[in-house]
Amino acid sequence: MISIVDDQLRREARAYRLLFMCEECVNYDENAACCVHGYPTEPHSNVDLSKVTEVSFCKEFELG
Repeated sequence: MISIVDDQLRREARAYRLLFMCEECVNYDENAACCVHGYPTEPHSNVDLSKVTEVSFCKEFELG
């Protein structure tokens, strides 16, 4: 799911410590640097919300 990144999202992400990147997901294999389900990781990795206007959230994201 693609969402627009605005100042409100940035504030809320900081305030509530939003986790959404592959590296924070239980389905991410750190050793292989890939998603165990085979999804691409580029749209969800190393995202700096202060530098983007939209962000892609993965439907398979689960906290580890």
